[in-house]
Amino acid sequence: MASHLSVTDQRAAIRHPVDYNVIADYFDRGDVPFHVSNVSANGFMIDNAEGGSRGDRVIVSFPVIGRIEAYLIWTKDNRAGFQFERIIRVDDFLVMIDELQPNPRLRRRH
Repeated sequence: MASHLSVTDQRAAIRHPVDYNVIADYFDRGDVPFHVSNVSANGFMIDNAEGGSRGDRVIVSFPVIGRIEAYLIWTKDNRAGFQFERIIRVDDFLVMIDELQPNPRLRRRH
């Protein structure tokens, strides 16, 4: 089954810098360590990419939202961008960012 990958309309989402290590479950490669350097409600970017092709599917786990499937959209050098299989609800996303945000000054004020 082919996946629908849309880059243009999804890239406009606000990306938040994070410092998050997670083990990604690649459908064809098994467990791969990811360092997530930014995240949006639509997806995330890693800065330790090794291999991978557009359309690859992974499952990752984030605070609050739990396990979620994502598709590899682009790669450049050691970076790769993934699009979530669904958009994260705004309230869940904001709580997740508070937990992931490395700089307390950038966290939301409650």
